[in-house]
Amino acid sequence: MRQHLTPQLVVAAYCRGWFPMVEGRDGPIGWYEPAERAIFVPGEEHISHSLARTYRRGVYEVRINHDFAATLRACAARPETWISAEIAIVYTALHEAGLAHSVEAYRDGMLAGGLYGVALGGAFFGESMFSRQTDASKIAFLVLCRRLRERGYALLDAQFMTAHLASLGAVTVSRDVYLLQLEAALRRRCRFDP
Repeated sequence: MRQHLTPQLVVAAYCRGWFPMVEGRDGPIGWYEPAERAIFVPGEEHISHSLARTYRRGVYEVRINHDFAATLRACAARPETWISAEIAIVYTALHEAGLAHSVEAYRDGMLAGGLYGVALGGAFFGESMFSRQTDASKIAFLVLCRRLRERGYALLDAQFMTAHLASLGAVTVSRDVYLLQLEAALRRRCRFDP
């Protein structure tokens, strides 16, 4: 029997170390708990000097939760995606409940890149990012990391390690270590929105 995805189910899964992904654009929803988890510790990310210069020059205007729907659609607009219509509905409901957030980079008024994820306690669960222009998603990531650090978040979950995430300072930890860090992070009372 296929389980219907709900915001409550997604939140409960995150709190236990699981996350959902669709197998193919329209496939069934699978639940994942990797043996090795990619994470960032807020404040320990790697920001290159050139990216910091781009940020300081104000090439991109960064907005928080300005257009969550457009950010989610852009993250899903690729040949291979795990973001199905059902996933989009659930994460939109999480956004409306104040739990899912987007960080968006704009250039000349156009959405150039961004990311979205879910904030619970002192943990932020990064879900997806996209870039239409050079460094746009990295600028959104930089702003996300600063916000998490400033607001006392302890954990940024990146799920699976990639070369791109490693270049930004992600590390892998075992499932057991991740669950301990997650438990401690969830006890924090952090607020993502102003």
